Amino acid sequence: MSYPLTIRFKILAIARQISVEDATGQLLLYVKQKAFKLKEAVTVFADREQTRPLYEINADRVIDFNAAYRITDMQGAELGSIRQQGMRSIWRARFDIVRNDQVLFQISEENPWTKMADSFLGEIPVIGLLSGYLLHPRYLITAAGGNPVIQIEKQPAFLEGVFRFERLGTPLSPDDERLVLLSSLMMVLLERRRG
Repeated sequence: MSYPLTIRFKILAIARQISVEDATGQLLLYVKQKAFKLKEAVTVFADREQTRPLYEINADRVIDFNAAYRITDMQGAELGSIRQQGMRSIWRARFDIVRNDQVLFQISEENPWTKMADSFLGEIPVIGLLSGYLLHPRYLITAAGGNPVIQIEKQPAFLEGVFRFERLGTPLSPDDERLVLLSSLMMVLLERRRG
């Protein structure tokens, strides 16, 4: 993959539509999530026309507090899962990326005040349309040993959410890189709903 990666989604869309592009602008992944589902179920496609499904991400429960989201390919092989850290995520978003019941990576929000201010301003009419330019929450993905892997930062944008993925120095296997990317995509979907 050619970094930095960019995740984009429309803020005013009823059904969440998210695209992941590499540094050259090539589409890597596309999600159009069904609206009004009780249990999270996301299909990740290779194209905007949604003709080539690649992965599925499914929640293990209806209420997503402390939920785990299982990531599988279309043949049903499990790649891993992303698990929200329940009570610890109330103030600062925290997620574990897990494979075979072993935590491989952790995602943590760097400054919870930034996201809280972004969420608050986003609810104010007219000002909310400009909040995407003012505040930019950041997340850091670290390997189990504490080495930084990827930094995710919300970018200035009007009427859409844009997140930039910067690759840091820690090497990743192709399987781990794929798991981190899909887990990050699910984290962005969940955090978008939180604000």
